[in-house]
Amino acid sequence: MDFSLSMEQEILRNSVRDFAENEIRPVAKELDEKETFSYETMQKMAELGLFGMFVSEKYGGQGMDYISYIIATEEIARIDGSHAATVAAANSLGIGPLYYFGSEEQKQKYLPKLCSGEALWGFGLTEPDAGSDASNSKTTAVSDGDQWVINGSKIFITNASTEITSGVTSLCRTGSREDGRPELSCILIEAGTPGFEAREMHGKLMWRASNTSELYFDDCRVPKKNMLGPRGNGFHQMMQTLDGGRLSIGAMGLGGAQGCYDLALKYSRERTQFGKPISNFQVNAFKLADMALEIECARLILYKACWLRDQKKPFSKEAAMAKLNCSEVMYRCANHAVQLHGGYGLMKEYDVERFYRDQKLLEIGEGTSEVQRIVISRLIGAL
Repeated sequence: MDFSLSMEQEILRNSVRDFAENEIRPVAKELDEKETFSYETMQKMAELGLFGMFVSEKYGGQGMDYISYIIATEEIARIDGSHAATVAAANSLGIGPLYYFGSEEQKQKYLPKLCSGEALWGFGLTEPDAGSDASNSKTTAVSDGDQWVINGSKIFITNASTEITSGVTSLCRTGSREDGRPELSCILIEAGTPGFEAREMHGKLMWRASNTSELYFDDCRVPKKNMLGPRGNGFHQMMQTLDGGRLSIGAMGLGGAQGCYDLALKYSRERTQFGKPISNFQVNAFKLADMALEIECARLILYKACWLRDQKKPFSKEAAMAKLNCSEVMYRCANHAVQLHGGYGLMKEYDVERFYRDQKLLEIGEGTSEVQRIVISRLIGAL
């Protein structure tokens, strides 16, 4: 059993870490405060090769393994959740479905621009009344000649309303199955299509520098060839996409937890009370020890899940475990980090305040912690 990373993976980690420290950290606080999506840093991340990381070079991707992608996401999240969200959503949710389920024509048409960072793509799953119950999607696609006519809405969709968003993959009801359940299919909808509108959402607690949108479809017509894969396979495609997405959310939790730990360790060594650094007090040293322990354990389960995926072995259970564990480890690390900062941890001047806010989304997005426990329970045969 070998736990070591390859030389290429170590080089990748160091290069992404240096980039995040030098390019993202100086602007993260201001972007969060102004709730601004940064095209400049997004393009710099693209130049570093952070989009299409697991996509074949045939379509303009980097041709890397999945664990390399997760390492990169982890290192961005160590500095800022908003930028990590942009990378994770662009790869797992935007590029992933097109790459794994798209026709050759669709791959050739969309992937090169998405992998180069020239364009972004959204993943339209969540609706106002269909969150954890994703199969309850109300958005409809009705066949009309050689077109689909789409009506409905989506909410909380990442990367869907930027100036360079070229389209979204939307889960739609395309009919009913013999047992009465809805037939769900994925359809590609390009930006600028009449009847399709993406509105940017503001006033978020977290990921304030990430682009989040509401989508509206009003008699939106798209060609039949825009269906992604076979008709009726949409729910399966979405769930398979979320398996990979859980790994990227896990990476965000792991990276965020590491960022919290780094900030807390640095501050507690510098802050003195009663004549010595507060890290020397056992109650604080134990907080740091607990953080270090949980981060190490979280990294092991996440990397194992990625290894299983790279080896083409079943990984759904481990993905759910990693997403759940990494999200909740970051919660505990963020809580400890703020506590170690004392009153300063409550001030926007200190990065730990942003980490504390950003963490909460990880327990909700791409399957809540409650849903992850249901998934795990089913996979171990308890439900």
